[in-house]
Amino acid sequence: MVSIRTAAPALLLVLAGCVSGPDHKPPEMPLPAKFSEGGTKANGDVAGSQWWTAFGDPKLNAFAAQGLAQNLTIQQALERINQAEAAVVTAGAGGLPSLTVSGDNTTSGQKGGSVVSPGTRRNTTTGTASASWLLDLWGQYRRATESANASLDAAYSTVDVQRLTYLQDLANSYVNARYYQALISIAQENLKSRRDTLSLTKFQLEAGAASRLDVVQAEGLVNSTLALIPGYEISYRQQVHHIATLLNVSSSTIIAQMQGGGRQPVFRGSVRTGVPADLIRNRPDVRVAERTLAASTAQIGVAEAKLFPSITLSGAISPTYIHSSSASGGLTTWSFGPSLNLPIFDGGALRAGVKSAESTSRENYLAWQSTVRSAVEQVENYLSAVSRDAQTVAAQQAQVKSYQEALQLSTASYKDGASSLLDVLDAQRNVTAAQQSLAQAVQQSALDYIALNVNIGAGYVPASKATLAQAPAKAKVVKVAAKKAN
Repeated sequence: MVSIRTAAPALLLVLAGCVSGPDHKPPEMPLPAKFSEGGTKANGDVAGSQWWTAFGDPKLNAFAAQGLAQNLTIQQALERINQAEAAVVTAGAGGLPSLTVSGDNTTSGQKGGSVVSPGTRRNTTTGTASASWLLDLWGQYRRATESANASLDAAYSTVDVQRLTYLQDLANSYVNARYYQALISIAQENLKSRRDTLSLTKFQLEAGAASRLDVVQAEGLVNSTLALIPGYEISYRQQVHHIATLLNVSSSTIIAQMQGGGRQPVFRGSVRTGVPADLIRNRPDVRVAERTLAASTAQIGVAEAKLFPSITLSGAISPTYIHSSSASGGLTTWSFGPSLNLPIFDGGALRAGVKSAESTSRENYLAWQSTVRSAVEQVENYLSAVSRDAQTVAAQQAQVKSYQEALQLSTASYKDGASSLLDVLDAQRNVTAAQQSLAQAVQQSALDYIALNVNIGAGYVPASKATLAQAPAKAKVVKVAAKKAN
């Protein structure tokens, strides 16, 4: 027959292995085998892909590296990792033994003629050590630690999300700044052409070959061009100021580096988008959603564990030493024993807590699915755009060339008196509109290329990892079931 001394520890070991609530399993969902305009070859790890270098712009490359180390939003996300690490410690602390030690010393005495022994002093020294240990029989604190660790993983992935957000914001602002610089250059070039036309019209007015109406029309076109330039300059400055904010430096520094203009960033080539299942591994926002789901699943166990009885082992020892002129001695008191807490009537609050945790977990699963679906949609959209942007740019380039030739022909014809000034002015307007459309097409092509790379989850790992927090090695890759596209 098994003795109580043998059975009791064994029972405690069995209970210690009990963990309430469901275990988290990597979520799955059906995904197509390929993007509608993509290939079937899977991507590897694209986190370290420095896609912005494809523009061949040294300034953009330098800005990207600088901001990864200095951007304030990224630094805030890094601080949240420290907070999440502290939360892991806090979550598991309740299931560990606690020990509190205190001590005090008191000196007392009496004075006065009515006292039997005047001037007697007594020193009393007392110390107390109290220990307690709540036995985590149902895994409440183990589940809480599991949830906190999942939240820590999410904090690491959130840093990666912020890095991607920064890279997209920076690259977009740089592309937009160069776009407005291009518009300023186009306006200034056209301003020179229109002033030449105005001078020619005034000359012909003096020669009797033009009317005052022609001169006024030419002046109007010059003034309309002059009116455009300040607006372009304002927009350019706003983009430069935003770049300075992203890099956490003064605006004057970036203005000095951007002076002199520069060509619009142009991407030539293709992007390997992989397959939809790659997004589960490469997109940090998907990982954040999965880790949030894992954290909420563990919280179900925390809530369920509160439904069961809890046992706390506690004890205390308190030695006391008294010394006086008449007597001295010591006394030690101690206590030890378990206490049982059994929830019976709570108005349904504990069971409501379980239902709430279960609902939160289901909600986070749906949020994970939504994040994956949105990621696939975004890649599909920008893949379609990138594959067609080059056609738009080529057509706009041809249009500019045609209108420039038309302007040359109409100007020569006007000088010979074979056509009217209106033909020249119309040709100038067409050239300006075509040049602006070309600049906008180049801008949109670059923005689509940036968005496609960001949406496949590329480029958030900085070249130098020494100063930045690293994702934990234990972070899991979530697998999904893929189905072949029809």
